[in-house]
Amino acid sequence: MTEIYVDADACPVKEEAIRVAERHGLIIHIVSNGGLRPSRHPLVRMVTVAEGPDAADDWIAERAGAGDIVITGDIPLASRVLPNGAAALGHDGRPFTKDSIGMALAMRDLMRELRETGQSKGGGPAFSKADRSRFLGALETAVQAALRLRPTA
Repeated sequence: MTEIYVDADACPVKEEAIRVAERHGLIIHIVSNGGLRPSRHPLVRMVTVAEGPDAADDWIAERAGAGDIVITGDIPLASRVLPNGAAALGHDGRPFTKDSIGMALAMRDLMRELRETGQSKGGGPAFSKADRSRFLGALETAVQAALRLRPTA
């Protein structure tokens, strides 16, 4: 059964992901190290992990598998779930794939180095309505693809 995992700390599209999961009757795991408003929806699993830089990532990577969808802005987490057969989507709807993850990791490392050396001042453009809309379309596409691949009983 397809499940959705959300790396929820600093995720701007949690509510959109929950709406898509509800529409398709999918369990959705909202994973954070605390501070999120609980949900009473029976399909929403609020998961609070211990404090730590990779605690949420580790929890998701240990569980997400073939046919699941991971929503994250964390490129290293995306690279960890892809080999398990999970799909990975960025908050802006950009899919991480086996073909694109290497370049995404390299660009992440390059940008970090440029920030550390003062050659770049940091962040990209603000999250926009277009990003939110693109995310919704990409998540719907990922869910449809996962459901088509799901074995029938």
